[in-house]
Amino acid sequence: MNTLFLMIYLPKCLLFSQNTYIIGRKNIELGKKGADNMRKFDYNFLKNRTWDNEILSYVAKIHEYKGKQEFYIRSKPVELERLIEIAKVQSTEASNRIEGIITTRSRLQQLMKDKTTPKNRDEEEILGYRNVLNLIHTNYEYIPFQSNYILQLHRDLLKYTEHSYGGKYKTTPNEIDAVLPNGEKIMLFKPLDPYETPEAIESICHSYQIALEEEFVDPLILIPCVILDFLCVHPFSDGNGRMSRLLTLLLLYKNDYVIGKYISIEKEIADTKESYYQALSLSDDRWRIAENDPKPFIKYMLGIILKCYREFEKRLTISEKSGAKSTAYDIVKNFALDTIGTFTKRDVMESCPSLGSSSVELALKKLVEDKTIKRIGKGRASKYVRFDAY
Repeated sequence: MNTLFLMIYLPKCLLFSQNTYIIGRKNIELGKKGADNMRKFDYNFLKNRTWDNEILSYVAKIHEYKGKQEFYIRSKPVELERLIEIAKVQSTEASNRIEGIITTRSRLQQLMKDKTTPKNRDEEEILGYRNVLNLIHTNYEYIPFQSNYILQLHRDLLKYTEHSYGGKYKTTPNEIDAVLPNGEKIMLFKPLDPYETPEAIESICHSYQIALEEEFVDPLILIPCVILDFLCVHPFSDGNGRMSRLLTLLLLYKNDYVIGKYISIEKEIADTKESYYQALSLSDDRWRIAENDPKPFIKYMLGIILKCYREFEKRLTISEKSGAKSTAYDIVKNFALDTIGTFTKRDVMESCPSLGSSSVELALKKLVEDKTIKRIGKGRASKYVRFDAY
C-alpha cells in the first residue's frame, strides 16, 4: 500500500484505488505539478538558508535532551529494556496502521514474540516491518545509507508477502490522482518516473553523505530534507511510507539520536497523521523543479522528535518525582494525578517502566480503594480515571 501523502488530510477525501482519490469538495484548487526535466539533488542549498526561531529552538532543545541521553542509558538499564519492547510493538503497529494495515492487539503481541505465523496479508506486512525494525535497532552502525542497502531493507520489509517487487525500484509510474465529483480524474502529484528513480536515490544518498562530511547543516535539519525527497521520489511500487519511517530511524540513530528505540516515533506520527500529511503537502509544492520549501516538514519532524525526548525523560524520572523512597503505589498515584481523562493498566506500565505487572495491579487496586481513582468497566476493558473528575 503506497503512502499517498499529499491530499489525505483534505476533508471528505476517499481512497478510490491505490493511487487515486475521490474528492468530495468542489472548491479545491489543485496546482499543476510535475515537469519533464530531471530533478537534481544537492543539499548545498542548505548552506545559505536561514532558519526561523522555531526551528532553531527545536534543534537546541533536542541537543540538550541528547546530552542527557547517555546518562539515562547508563543508569537505568532495566527501565530502558522495558521501553525498548514497548516501543517496538508501538512502532510496528503504528507505522502499519498509517497505511491501513492492521491486526488485533493479541495477534500483534504474538507476532512480535514469534509465537504465531501470519494468517493474512496484513500480518505478513506487519511481520516484515518488525524484522526490519529489529535489524535497524541492533545493527544501525553497520547499515550504510546507500541505494543497495535501501533495496535490501525493502526486500526484507516485503519478505513474507507474495509481492515480486520487494527489493526492486518501481517499474511503472505511481502518480497520485484524484477523482472529482463530476468523474473527472486529475493528477495531484507526479513522483519521478521509474527510469529516473535509481539515479535519484543514488544522488540523494551521495548528497547526504557530502552534507554530513562537510558539516554545513545540522543533521536534525538535513534528515527531514532527505526523507522528504525520498517520499517525493516514491521509489517503490509499495511500502514507501513505511520505508521512509524506517530510514528516518536509521539516519537518526547513525547520528546518535537513538530516541526512537525507547519512544515510538512512528506512534507520534500516527497520532498526528493529518498534521504529518499537511506538512508533506506544503513542503512538496514545486518540488519537481527544486523550488519547494522544506521548512513545514522540518518543523513537523523536529516537533515529533522533541516530543519523544520529553516523553522519554518523563517516563524515566517518574519514580524520582514520587520521592527517593517511593513505592509502586506512590509512582502509580503520581501518574494517575498527572493524567487527564481515562487510562488503562497498559498505559501505566508504558509510562512507569520501573514497575512490573503485578506491582501496577496492586497499586491500582489500592488507589481505587482509597478513592484516588475510579474504575470503569471490568476485566480487560477496565479503565481508570481520577476520582476528582466526577
